[in-house]
Amino acid sequence: MGSTSAGGIEVATANRVDDELVAAFNRLIPQLSRSAAVPTPDLIREVVEAQASTVLVARDRRDDGRIVGMLTLVIFRIPTGVRAWIEDVVVDEAVRGRGVGEALSQEAVRRAVGLGARTVELTSRPSREAANRLYERLGFVRRDSNVYRYTP
Repeated sequence: MGSTSAGGIEVATANRVDDELVAAFNRLIPQLSRSAAVPTPDLIREVVEAQASTVLVARDRRDDGRIVGMLTLVIFRIPTGVRAWIEDVVVDEAVRGRGVGEALSQEAVRRAVGLGARTVELTSRPSREAANRLYERLGFVRRDSNVYRYTP
């Protein structure tokens, strides 16, 4: 699938791993999580090439077309239909408030729905107040659900 552009923000699929993408991961992942290790180029390649996942990157033309945000869209089939998850949404702190997260999220939803997803899920920490307001504005509804995590 191609790319979309709005308000100086262009969103496209990361189709290959190059120095620019690796540098973007190195800059953005620590802004997403202080405890997560920055993925190696091989791990980035594994995610980019995985059949079920799509890494979307956002470039800001007002910032020399530099990658300023990304997310991973995971689409999979289960017995009850096609599902989609948006994971690891991160926007460079230097450009937050310019619509990067909105452009990324809208493109992810557009692609998921286009591929037949019955639902698009995501999680967001309560402390990410701006992100939570954005998701609600985009039509995401907070679910009354128990989220469980098993950590071996």
